[in-house]
Amino acid sequence: MTTKLALLSVSDKTGIVDFAQGLVKQGFTIISTGGTQKMLAEAGVPVQSVAEITGFPEILDGRVKTLHPLVHGGILARRDLVSHRQQMLEHKISPIDLVAVNLYPFAATVAQKDVTLDLAIENIDIGGPTMVRSAAKNYKHVTVVVNPARYESVIAEMQANGEISESTRYRLAVEAFSHTAEYDAMISQWLYQQESGMPRFAPTMVLPFTKVQDLRYGENPSQKAAFYREPQAGAGTVASACQLHGKALSFNNLNDLNAAWEMVQEFTGPAAVAVKHANPCGIAVAADLFTAYQRAYEADPVSIFGGIVALNRKVDLHTAQKMSEIFLEVIIAPDYEEEALAVLTCKKDIRLLQAELPEKRADIDVKKVSGGLLVQTLDQSPITAEDWKIVTAAQPTAQQVADMLFGMKVVKHVKSNAIVLVKNGQTIGIGAGQMNRVGAARIAIEQAGEKARGSVLASDAFFPFRDTVDAAAEAGAAAIVQPGGSVKDDESIAACNEKGIAMMFTGVRYFRH
Repeated sequence: MTTKLALLSVSDKTGIVDFAQGLVKQGFTIISTGGTQKMLAEAGVPVQSVAEITGFPEILDGRVKTLHPLVHGGILARRDLVSHRQQMLEHKISPIDLVAVNLYPFAATVAQKDVTLDLAIENIDIGGPTMVRSAAKNYKHVTVVVNPARYESVIAEMQANGEISESTRYRLAVEAFSHTAEYDAMISQWLYQQESGMPRFAPTMVLPFTKVQDLRYGENPSQKAAFYREPQAGAGTVASACQLHGKALSFNNLNDLNAAWEMVQEFTGPAAVAVKHANPCGIAVAADLFTAYQRAYEADPVSIFGGIVALNRKVDLHTAQKMSEIFLEVIIAPDYEEEALAVLTCKKDIRLLQAELPEKRADIDVKKVSGGLLVQTLDQSPITAEDWKIVTAAQPTAQQVADMLFGMKVVKHVKSNAIVLVKNGQTIGIGAGQMNRVGAARIAIEQAGEKARGSVLASDAFFPFRDTVDAAAEAGAAAIVQPGGSVKDDESIAACNEKGIAMMFTGVRYFRH
């Protein structure tokens, strides 16, 4: 059996001993560095150090180990070129046939709360990406493995065929280039964010994402889809949530789930959010979670069926029993009592997710357009009434101001044009995604019915005409909160004064598209 060289130098050492043993059985001589070499030697795997090959020791605290012509010449040499073979003989370069390398844990390092710039810099791999890229470039002659999950199949193919096929080497090379591209993207993104005074948006937008799973289909069965996670997705995100029960989430489940989870984080007290097609159909706050959920359900008992529910408190047995009375697609919450899980997991079609409430929420939103991206900061400024202005003769009551605050927290998550009617911390009518504001108001009013009397109307943007005020007054709304800023604000104010409605201007618009 012809002796071949395999260079193994990995940060993630999962499965590396078994892989090395498999390679030895296939006639490979193993060369390695640092911690990988030590682990292999301790496991009884015959292994040579790279220093033995190059005749040059590791230097500069390990910063320079593999950056040597005897290493990179062995990886990059084309075996099909006579000139390359002659140069290899002339310089005593041995061909390296397999490279298994993965990189310093930069993402894990910068995810630490107190990480310093110096520590992050020391966890930027140099030799590793160079070897990976060299091997991937020369895939016609070299096998490159960056993912421990590939070890078993690589050995299996060698056992079956005596070698690795060019098509397999090509697929592994593509994975290798993706690995280094993701790595460089994480470094670039993190370092850019560290420099004080720099603009938030880099001249080059690099967004590294890792595929979590292929999805059955996209928004519709005719569309293909997949779900990707940011490498540094923090706790409290949909991407890092733990699924406790149920079948795989769909594209639409994930989209709706994200909307619901973002909404429920607006509230500090016990809150329940029900979402359908990325819009809320019922939101309520209360002194306890059970009451909050029951009121969210009562806000629209028709639309919540088959919907997504997000809660911001640990799910108790009483609340679980209530939720189990209807079909829900997904529930997401910070935690579940054991008895609550026992009740909910009896329903095989429901998905249950657990996610921490994040200390810090994501601050960048990305939307795809043809040929490009739209990138913006998320609007996460606290909603308070401190800077709001009463613009009518009628003064809002304390309860109405509380409902105005609640209403604005809701309406900012409703697709524009958006109108929300609320009463006592509960949505009673939601008009979403309409082409004109009075149309959204009429939908909300129709849904609210008699409950609209004495309610508060919240709008995501100003009223271009007084027609929304007139519609609200006819329905019996008692107060309005809106950004203001229209050239016809005076008409809306006059209409409120005519009807005895209190109105406040927030000065803040909440378009959502």
